[in-house]
Amino acid sequence: MLRLLVRAIFFWLVVMEFWTAWCGWKGLSWSGRTYMLWLTGSLATAIGPKNQVCWYAYIIVLGIMFFPAVVLQIVLSSVRHLSLNPALQLRPGRYTDRIITRLNIPMQEGHLPALWVQPRCETKTALCVVHGSGCNKTFYAWRLVDLLIRRKVGVLLIDLDGHGENPRPQRFPAITEDVAVAVAWLRERYQRVGVLGMSLGGCVAARAVADGVQVDGLIILAAPPVLHFKRSDVWREGFALVQPRLLELFRDSSVYHMVRAWDSPRIRAHIGTWDLINQLDLGTSLAQVTAPLFLLYGGRDSIVKPTQAEHVRQRMPPQATLTIIPGASHLTLMIMPITLDMVGKWIDTHLTIKTD
Repeated sequence: MLRLLVRAIFFWLVVMEFWTAWCGWKGLSWSGRTYMLWLTGSLATAIGPKNQVCWYAYIIVLGIMFFPAVVLQIVLSSVRHLSLNPALQLRPGRYTDRIITRLNIPMQEGHLPALWVQPRCETKTALCVVHGSGCNKTFYAWRLVDLLIRRKVGVLLIDLDGHGENPRPQRFPAITEDVAVAVAWLRERYQRVGVLGMSLGGCVAARAVADGVQVDGLIILAAPPVLHFKRSDVWREGFALVQPRLLELFRDSSVYHMVRAWDSPRIRAHIGTWDLINQLDLGTSLAQVTAPLFLLYGGRDSIVKPTQAEHVRQRMPPQATLTIIPGASHLTLMIMPITLDMVGKWIDTHLTIKTD
């Protein structure tokens, strides 16, 4: 029986190795060299079942050992690719296509921690990226940054009050100062400045712009007009992470580093997030925005449901565009290729300065 279990494990490991190699998911592969695949395949198939009864037993054992094999594949691939960490792309330093500088932008009270990502070419356009609740400035931001650098757009990633390295507690209306200070800093260096806000960051950005912060474009992803969800909604949101299309992320990262990317310090708050969302009042803020405005929501979002997105549509100004992306959840909207593609095209049309 032990021999049958071992052979079943080897079988699944071989199948998953060939599958991940075919799809290019480096972060899910542990072999690293072709000859190891052939060695593993030989071990898995060296001795086949001798009769029909053994084949029946083998098939049953294969079914039983599938999930243990998946766990082993994840562990082995994470150990094999400890250096495959996409967050390293956001460390301060000089790279072939960008320069990343860590900043503490002065404020009247405290400072605003930020990462300034400059493309290694002349650019007149920049985007301030504002993360969601419980996150920080680098949270799954590497693909968005790559997109912007390819389009010759400078990027400023900031930590909201109470999040990441920001020493200021989460308060209202003080949190809107983060966007105001970031935009003012970018205005001194770029001709055109936009803001992209995710979830809570979208609410903060919309309120700051409504209160007078001048931007050339505003992009909002999955910002809630109000927060209203149950524990069952949280479970549904978690299940939405299990999507075949998201496996493409393992071109950049191992499972270990993908999980570690969620690690962020606890929010330091003088006001709870639910109350803060109410105070920011997204619907009223959007009605006062005069800059070009692009809103994106997920069709599978269990935190900000599509019905809430439709309420936002009713309050948005005439120059705004709202799109609901089928299959996108609250947590996956920002990292889905279709979202990044739509954001990139909108930036090309509304923010980038065309040159001959």
